[in-house]
Amino acid sequence: MSRFPRPVATLMLLCAGGFVAAHAATPSLQDALSQLAPQANPKVIGLALAATECAATQGQPPSDRLAVIDYSKPSTEPRLWVFDLTRRKLLYHELVAHGRNTGANLATKFSNTPESLESSLGLFRTLGTYSGRNGYSLRMEGLEPGTNDHALERALVIHGAAYVNPAIARQQGRIGRSYGCPAVRTAIARPLIDALKDGQYVFSYYPDTRWLDSSPYLKCGVGRAMVAQLADPHAPGG
Repeated sequence: MSRFPRPVATLMLLCAGGFVAAHAATPSLQDALSQLAPQANPKVIGLALAATECAATQGQPPSDRLAVIDYSKPSTEPRLWVFDLTRRKLLYHELVAHGRNTGANLATKFSNTPESLESSLGLFRTLGTYSGRNGYSLRMEGLEPGTNDHALERALVIHGAAYVNPAIARQQGRIGRSYGCPAVRTAIARPLIDALKDGQYVFSYYPDTRWLDSSPYLKCGVGRAMVAQLADPHAPGG
């Protein structure tokens, strides 16, 4: 027999059922972010989330913000999304530059090598800010050995740049290119950097088979499934 009076016990059951039903109706984080960013590939968002979850199982602390860069899109399209994971909000959807030797309008080559002038792929964690040659900038630590772990040495940072400009994209068929940094418009550089500083995640994607097969953060169960989905355009999930 319940130790609560019947009306109270009934109310508790109803509340518990409502709680379960409410959470069952809550969309997954991937679905929620994909709805906020309809121009993004939902599989890429899923892969970014899988990488951060896998990183947490390997001892990396969680983050409240996540930036996703999809370098498979041309530089003339906004291909950087910054999400607030806690509030499930899209904070920024922006143009972002790639390295001079990574490609013209379309990115094709990526590197971890100093002086390569190429962008790097994979999962990064942001560090602190500083003011340098490119103004207010955000340092990033590359978390993937052999893929982006020379990011600090290479000074791959988020910064503003006048060449990240829609007018330039219209004139020359691409935005300007960096030395490998994910540069953004000067008008939004400071608030975007402040949203991402001090321990947030940045995930840079391109369908590079070597990286997809070797990344330590894409080997967890969900990550492996997402890699398979990206490899198969007819797979369910977007």
